[in-house]
Amino acid sequence: MLEIAIIVAGVIIGCGIALISGGLVGIGEGYVAGKAVEAMARQPEMEGSIRTTMLLGQAVSESGAIYSLAVTLLLIFTVVLPLVNRLLELL
Repeated sequence: MLEIAIIVAGVIIGCGIALISGGLVGIGEGYVAGKAVEAMARQPEMEGSIRTTMLLGQAVSESGAIYSLAVTLLLIFTVVLPLVNRLLELL
């Protein structure tokens, strides 16, 4: 019974780390968007090129956040829920 609790605790800590990494991606995207606006203000004639590069970079970095969310949901629904159900059966 203690083994199940340790596994569940480890998975929950891993899910928390994955979600924090996904949140940090949002901070990075905000920083990139701010710098892109600054660049557009300095060089208005390059606005289209700057915007295209910014959106492409944000799309690539957003995939990391989506992967972290997918891993978290996968761990919760395939590892944690069956173990919690088994733990409840043992009680």
